Amino acid sequence: PVFRGILENNGSWGVSHTRVPTESRPGHVALIAGFYEDVSAVAKGWKENPVEFDSVFNESKYTWSWGSPDILPMFAKGATGDHVYTFCYTAESEDFGAQDAAKLDTWVFDHVKNFFNSSRNNQTLFSALNEDKVVLFLHLLGIDTNGHAHRPNSREYKENIKKVDEGIKEIALMIENFYGNDGKTAFILTSDHGMTDWGSHGAGHPSETLTPLIVWGAGVNYPQKVTSQFFEDNFLQEWKLENLKRLDVNQADIAPLMASLIGVPFPLNSVGTLPLEYLNNSAHFKAESMFTNAVQILEQFKVKMSQKKETTLSFLFTPFKPLSDSEQINFLRKTRLYIQQQKYDEAVSLCKTLINLALEGLSYYHTYDRLFLGLSIAMGFVGWTTYVILVIIKTNTNLTKTAQTNHKESTVLFYGFVFVGMIIAFFLLIQTCSWTYYVYCLLPVPLWYAVVRELPVIQDLAANLLSLHIGRSIGFLLVCTLGIEILVFSFFYRSTLTIGLLVFAGWPVIAQLWAQAKTTALIWTLLCVLLAIFPLMPVVGREPNIPLVIATGLLTLLISCFSLASLRKSENKYRNNEDLKVHFYQMLSIALSTYVVSSTHDSLKNKQGLPVLNQIISWMTLVSSSVLPLLSPTFLFQRLFSILLALMSTYLLLSTGYEALFPLVLSGLMFVWIAMEQEALQHYGLSLKPKLAVFNFTYATDITHFRQLHLDDIRRSFFFVFFIVTAFFGTGNIASVNSFDPASVYCFLTVFSPFMMGGLLVLKVVIPFVLVSCAFEAVQVTTQLSSKSLFLIVLVISDIMALHFFFLVKDYGSWLDIGTRYSIFLLPL
Repeated sequence: PVFRGILENNGSWGVSHTRVPTESRPGHVALIAGFYEDVSAVAKGWKENPVEFDSVFNESKYTWSWGSPDILPMFAKGATGDHVYTFCYTAESEDFGAQDAAKLDTWVFDHVKNFFNSSRNNQTLFSALNEDKVVLFLHLLGIDTNGHAHRPNSREYKENIKKVDEGIKEIALMIENFYGNDGKTAFILTSDHGMTDWGSHGAGHPSETLTPLIVWGAGVNYPQKVTSQFFEDNFLQEWKLENLKRLDVNQADIAPLMASLIGVPFPLNSVGTLPLEYLNNSAHFKAESMFTNAVQILEQFKVKMSQKKETTLSFLFTPFKPLSDSEQINFLRKTRLYIQQQKYDEAVSLCKTLINLALEGLSYYHTYDRLFLGLSIAMGFVGWTTYVILVIIKTNTNLTKTAQTNHKESTVLFYGFVFVGMIIAFFLLIQTCSWTYYVYCLLPVPLWYAVVRELPVIQDLAANLLSLHIGRSIGFLLVCTLGIEILVFSFFYRSTLTIGLLVFAGWPVIAQLWAQAKTTALIWTLLCVLLAIFPLMPVVGREPNIPLVIATGLLTLLISCFSLASLRKSENKYRNNEDLKVHFYQMLSIALSTYVVSSTHDSLKNKQGLPVLNQIISWMTLVSSSVLPLLSPTFLFQRLFSILLALMSTYLLLSTGYEALFPLVLSGLMFVWIAMEQEALQHYGLSLKPKLAVFNFTYATDITHFRQLHLDDIRRSFFFVFFIVTAFFGTGNIASVNSFDPASVYCFLTVFSPFMMGGLLVLKVVIPFVLVSCAFEAVQVTTQLSSKSLFLIVLVISDIMALHFFFLVKDYGSWLDIGTRYSIFLLPL
């Protein structure tokens, strides 16, 4: 109600459009420094500055700020001199399991009041507060914390909003009274990001990227009545504000707005455009301000251009033509002339055009070498993939004859590639390129040297391929291409995994394995269909379902009991009862994890915080899960089952809903996959069927029993890659990391800690990987293949995918956009 009264009677308002990632640090940097920070800041946990930067706080005479220790210090560290002061509560106060996170906002309000009251008895502070160009920054984190902990539709969230609404009314009145209602204070209310209905942010959903902006006070326009206005969203109708002019801005535009209101220079690296409609000032002032804004952004363009020009040979340098030196002079001269002639609207329009061109030019020079570096990396990828294929054919098949390389030709070849490398290095040296350019550009040289050295293998392979049936060869290549494209497609559309798993379900029929192993094939089909349901489910974190997590824990315990009973009947295989003890300990760990999930959920629901005992058990479970499998029996299924129990105990603690079932179903399918591969091996007559039940990992592997690769081994490798992708995207875990749902880590900690929470979420993503990788290792060993040979095929599939993804990598967008693109590029590697 307070802010509604302000925007209806006192100030201007609009929607601030944030860029993604919609996280606290990038949002605050955009608001206060006016630029969109590089995503590399995440490597420092959003706490340290990758590079120091200018800000409105730095340009002010004095800035006093109150709030979170994660945000305030970064603007003080980047400031010159000692004029930015911070007052922070402790990091431990940012507790998602606390009784009431609104106390964070109450803390800010109380400290601001005490600060102004104490200034009346401190002449130095009183004088400083009465200077011009002063900034007071109130960082209110309570709403964000309550949103994460209880979701935005909760009672706690709405009560927090009410407290903030009333609290800011008190603070604004107190400030006005302190300055004797002199009308020289401007107020800005906005947010760094929004939040989804399920309490997360980081991605690009409108609820995350659209934030409020209300400005009132000195130098600000009063509400402007309009008869009609059009926006694509329905906010005006929902809020019943159709008759009040809505002035939308980009988030970085707020920094120059703040600078203009208090009369300080725009921050050095600001890319924001001053939103003139918010200003209540003369047309001449607005035109001069826009001219300053344009010159400030143009200077950044000129610096970037000169940097690139210095590191590029003159005959290779291609300037940004729309802003040549003559065009820049023309723009500035024309704008200055318009201002002198009092043609302010024309001057403002010309300044906006200049700003847009300068920003385009900045982007142009920032990505100037992208094509050159991209081609170098692509050459490296193609060379590496070709070399791996040649190694597979040479060492694991009978398609080529062993050929001796001519020593003289080999020497000439070596010196030829050395000469090429020296030319590339000299070219980079005279352009004073960074060391990373040398890596990207020189790496293809040894790779292609290795490929050309295998010319006899290439010739033999070509001869063999020409002797094969052309139709079958083309068909085989098309099937391989289709398989890889399906994998690529699944990275963007999770439902593709469902289609793939349903096709897998019919594999026993297609491969004619149904007749010889009906029971195993039936279980395979049922588990494939069951696993195919998961990619159709909503992304993890939206709908928590703790009872389902508890039920999964009990189901795992039940399966463990059956397994224990089976072990007791097979005592003759073991030398002592130590194996049974390990199994019992793992069952106890599963039971404890199930209890901790239930107990922690109830405790947080009752606002009693995270119990210390539960936290200790969770961390002990995490540590023990990496040790207990090493003490388990080394027989195939016992060892794999022990790994499953160990990882499930940790995974349960990190689960919030249906995803708890995912590792259980995936592991079941992996066990059946191992058995099915034995049937396929026997079907193709490649080997006798080994007894999996007595297969022991400790037995020395006889390398003379390793067989040559068969076409069916390509299918095995494809299955592995597909299952890895399914493990990664099956429950949408990548979206949980990117959109940051802290509920997954509440059994371990509730106090905000980006690195610790991020590490636990990554562990949650990795656990299904481990299960698939262990099963794949078992497949390799039991099908009498060396780990190297099957792994090389996987490497080829992965590299082809990685090359595909390399050209799809984005350096802009949400964490979901950027993270997914980088993840899908790095995952195949």
